[in-house]
Amino acid sequence: MNAKESFKQWQQTPNLPDYLRMQLTELGQDESWVEDAFGQDIDFGTAGMRGKLEPGTNRINLFTIGRVTEGLARLIDENGQAAQRRGVAISFDSRYHSREFAQLAAQILGAHGIQVYLFDDLRPTPELSYAVRYLKTFAGINITASHNAKQYNGYKVYGADGAQMGPENAARVFAHAQAVKDIFQITAAPVEELRANGLLQIIGEDLDAAYLAQLKQVNVNPKLIAANADKLTIVYTPLHGTGKMLYERAFRQNGFTNVIPVVSQSIIDPEFPTTKKPNPEYRDVFEPGVALANEKNADLIIATDPDADRMGACVRTQNGDFQVLTGNQIATLMVYYLLNNLKQNGQLTADYELITSIVSSQMPLKIAQDFGIQTKAVLTGFKFIGEEIDRMNKANDGKFLMGFEESYGYLFKPFARDKDAMQGALMFAEVASYYASRDMSVLDGLQEIWQKYGTSYEITRAIEMPGIGGQQKMADLMTKLRGEGLTEINGVKVIKTQDFWLQEETTTTGKAAMNDLPKANVLKYFLADETWLALRPSGTEPVIKAYVGVNQPDIATAQTVATKYQTALADLLK
Repeated sequence: MNAKESFKQWQQTPNLPDYLRMQLTELGQDESWVEDAFGQDIDFGTAGMRGKLEPGTNRINLFTIGRVTEGLARLIDENGQAAQRRGVAISFDSRYHSREFAQLAAQILGAHGIQVYLFDDLRPTPELSYAVRYLKTFAGINITASHNAKQYNGYKVYGADGAQMGPENAARVFAHAQAVKDIFQITAAPVEELRANGLLQIIGEDLDAAYLAQLKQVNVNPKLIAANADKLTIVYTPLHGTGKMLYERAFRQNGFTNVIPVVSQSIIDPEFPTTKKPNPEYRDVFEPGVALANEKNADLIIATDPDADRMGACVRTQNGDFQVLTGNQIATLMVYYLLNNLKQNGQLTADYELITSIVSSQMPLKIAQDFGIQTKAVLTGFKFIGEEIDRMNKANDGKFLMGFEESYGYLFKPFARDKDAMQGALMFAEVASYYASRDMSVLDGLQEIWQKYGTSYEITRAIEMPGIGGQQKMADLMTKLRGEGLTEINGVKVIKTQDFWLQEETTTTGKAAMNDLPKANVLKYFLADETWLALRPSGTEPVIKAYVGVNQPDIATAQTVATKYQTALADLLK
């Protein structure tokens, strides 16, 4: 069925909700939109699916949500009655239709006789990850588009370990979903029926209490916090999202009582009215917090994105302005603090391990190696950090220190197996308390680290390639770069290239196999001036992520050099 035929089928279906029918009539006037919205099925990768809230097979709506949920149900059915009894935990965020999608997923699973645990209201993504482990379910579903703009929503599936579902089962879910003959006639059992027969259980405060009890164990030096937390005034914003549900209790129980919420951004609102894109890496999301921080004489603003898996921070500079820290800078401060604390307490041993991604800063790895602990770089996606935690536990060959990704994702205690902004917020508050105990700011602390290890600076940019041809364009560009075999970038010699798809490393002396990680469409270049660059098509958005990391004598030079390299990468992708 081509795009026009599929579009016509949607026009003729009698069970299209009024809001989707209105969109179909309005947007359907544009032939290019029809081709994009109906020309293919929305991709379901290992990170789930994400797209605009519009009608169409290549969009997020009741019917594409229903189809993939039917695919998950068939996977669970394949695994037998034990898997059905273990069931699925479901949570959702503050976006348009999130609650509606979550309930529909519960009804479809219930129609298969699968036990469902549905949160009574929106909850942070990491709490869903924890719920899967706590309830010992077969899988989990989270309805969220994370930090994307208000026009988007999405669907993440989690495995029994609490991490996002692995590639093999994710592929099976997608295959089952593709086998659905009529996405408008998927059986969904009535909620009242499922409640009556016990297949639908509502969860909420019971899981909150259990999750908060785990969060209480995140901070490593309660005495330090007790002695210094009153020196801090923390401004916090949930960016209109799920962090609001637990932040006050989490901060208070861990000793941080001087936390002031940004009122305008503490209103649950799918419009995200205070920002175009609720992403804590962007300065504009902090503007209301900066105004409040100036009013309350606070030096630290912490933000969690709408599903509370990413945490960002904005800190006061010496001249009184505020600076947004990068995810890599936050991780650098955390790693140094954790290792220094272990060393001072006589608890540092060589079997601790730091886990990060192949596109994150090299600075935390340099610090970890200086302290004599193990490091591991894994593919992008927190599920791979979760897999390494499991491997360590089974092999009993390491102790988990911390996992992080440059995209503002952190994990310290593996009771969750996804990035956890609540853990990140608590740990960053402790780091700030540590520097307050020394009459320093976190920026002073970062400067101290740079003086010891060199000035590291990274820039990540998302180069958009939208439309139905976007995926093919990204694939073609990566193929082209592989064929060219770059020998220099910006006039600087490439001394090593790592191709994670071909699983080979090329240096000036030849090629060698790279078999320690699964295949991934990533190219990474190491240059003679200690710069590294990487290109990675996103698994959830029509963009190629371009990463640059430099090491220079000072921050001003590092920022200038990194910007020039980002321009060079953008030119390569034209």
